[in-house]
Amino acid sequence: MTSTKKTNNESQEKVHSTLVQNLLEIRNKLLQSIIVIAVIFLAILPFANNIYDFIADILPVDTNIISIGVISPFLTPLKMSLILSVYIAMPYLLYQAWSFIAPALYTHEKRLITPLIISSTLLFYTGLFFAFYIVFPIIFNFLANVGPSAVNLAPDIQNYLNFVLKVSFAFAVAFEMPIATILLIMFGVVNREKLKKNRYYVILTAFFLGMLLTPPDIISQFLIAIPMWLLFELGLLFSPLFKVIHEDKEQKLQRQKDNVFDYSDKKYNAKMDKLEAKMNKSMKGK
Repeated sequence: MTSTKKTNNESQEKVHSTLVQNLLEIRNKLLQSIIVIAVIFLAILPFANNIYDFIADILPVDTNIISIGVISPFLTPLKMSLILSVYIAMPYLLYQAWSFIAPALYTHEKRLITPLIISSTLLFYTGLFFAFYIVFPIIFNFLANVGPSAVNLAPDIQNYLNFVLKVSFAFAVAFEMPIATILLIMFGVVNREKLKKNRYYVILTAFFLGMLLTPPDIISQFLIAIPMWLLFELGLLFSPLFKVIHEDKEQKLQRQKDNVFDYSDKKYNAKMDKLEAKMNKSMKGK
């Protein structure tokens, strides 16, 4: 009874120690990430107004931005610079996230961390560029021309920034669809065949997310839903290249099963009987 309590206490202490170590590691990685973002922010801070002017150029030529709040012309470029710092630091942030997960992975799985970080970063930035150079010009030209001719489009500086950040981040995350699809298949959460059979639900979900993440117009909904669907198909296309991880686990388990002796096997029992007979014979000879 005492030994059982001692074992339970030791296991609880081990769990507690592991939890504390994980929390400390999370804290360290968050601090490192914040420091990197802060350094980038301080580096681009002198160009805050130029950055906002660049973002404002997305609007149609005859459209002006106004400021309702007194302090908005000062705070809004700073906010834009801070968000841009996070976007620039995204490769490092993804690396920190994957490095935290890495100890729980197999050796052959860890080799895929670098390709996944690179592809995740490229897809994230592709989503941003797609939003800025394709989606926003279409949306703003549509909004500028759809209303009455007596109404001039003049968005507030703060509302305009919130709108741009919301939509651009939505597209950046949506473009991670191939990585999400590959990871789900790679770690055995769902198999490729099941996803192919249920692709209609994926398409429906893409349009639903497009409705939630974009303004209430059908154009922007289609502009995010269709790329999400195509990127899902891209993830399905490349998923067999990563399926080897799941197969390696199965092969390893199969090898472990093969190495376990089956004591009910007739050949094994006959071999053991012969060995026992030889041992008995040699003992009698002595």
